[in-house]
Amino acid sequence: MSGGVDSSVAAAILKEQGYTVVGFFMKNFGDTFGLKVSECPWLQDREDAMRVAARLDIPFHTLDFEEEYAQQVLDYFFREYEAGRTPNPDVMCNSQIKFGVFLDKALALGADRIATGHYARVSGTSERQLLKGVDQNKDQSYFLYRLNQQQLSKTMFPVGGYTKPEVRELAKKFGLPNHDKRDSQGVCFIGHIDLRTFLSKKIKDKPGDIVTVSGQKIGEHQGLFWYTIGQRRGINIGGKGPYYVVDKDFKSNQLVVTNDPKDERLFTSTVIMDDVSWVSGKEPDLSKAYQGRTRYREKLSGCTVKIAGGGKYEVAFQEPQWAVAPGQSVVLYDGEVCLGGGIIC
Repeated sequence: MSGGVDSSVAAAILKEQGYTVVGFFMKNFGDTFGLKVSECPWLQDREDAMRVAARLDIPFHTLDFEEEYAQQVLDYFFREYEAGRTPNPDVMCNSQIKFGVFLDKALALGADRIATGHYARVSGTSERQLLKGVDQNKDQSYFLYRLNQQQLSKTMFPVGGYTKPEVRELAKKFGLPNHDKRDSQGVCFIGHIDLRTFLSKKIKDKPGDIVTVSGQKIGEHQGLFWYTIGQRRGINIGGKGPYYVVDKDFKSNQLVVTNDPKDERLFTSTVIMDDVSWVSGKEPDLSKAYQGRTRYREKLSGCTVKIAGGGKYEVAFQEPQWAVAPGQSVVLYDGEVCLGGGIIC
């Protein structure tokens, strides 16, 4: 229970269905980096979760996973940015913390299953399938694509069959004190922070030139790690825009930008993915056509997949994909079923 409305309604639904429910709040990130409480409001979130648990009359516990989160999510987060890639900490937090460390802890404490407020669904018995959430605007299967059969067999997504407005109405019906709480924004469990400020605690500036695709210098950057492909805001070139990041040239330490969002350099039809994870535990039928996306909430596009060697796969999209960023995930679907995916090379 994160303190938000989705996980609160998930607990209420299960209680109403007759399950024995215990609420757990995970403290994954606290004062490690000296952030203000307003930037990482875990105390308020825990209080909100406690109030919901009291309303539902269920036991409530706090689990401290700061050390595990730092090792398995934050270290990866900084490492990827320092290497010039754009990581997705939410994907790693789900696979390693929520459905890894927390799942193991819950089972050790006697739970039969865990449940979360994700907008996704699980179907099947002998083989579990990860399905999109019914609410296509809130579907979170993209962030769950690394879950495996064992994890899914022990997981429930009670709100996955509802739309967000329906969940809000259920929260009112159940009399939950956080029924009108705004959805959380920001990086996984870290909250709403200034990313540059957060990264600067571990990564030092390495200034260089900002140049256009024609080679004209129009400014200076403080380090290529601060930028991602397709980025428009925060380039800081003094009203000369808008410009979009089209390339990060580490050899020359130059940030390459274009003022044309339809510049062909921003589009790619073929993506190589590594560190691949299939939900079923086995490779899908590569003779079939599927759908895929290279970022959350991006429109699904038809694609084909083939082996690229060395554990990598090549995903060829029917429609060129805009601003594909190394380090992000490409996730594949067969209709409603999330097949899995991998990290963009």
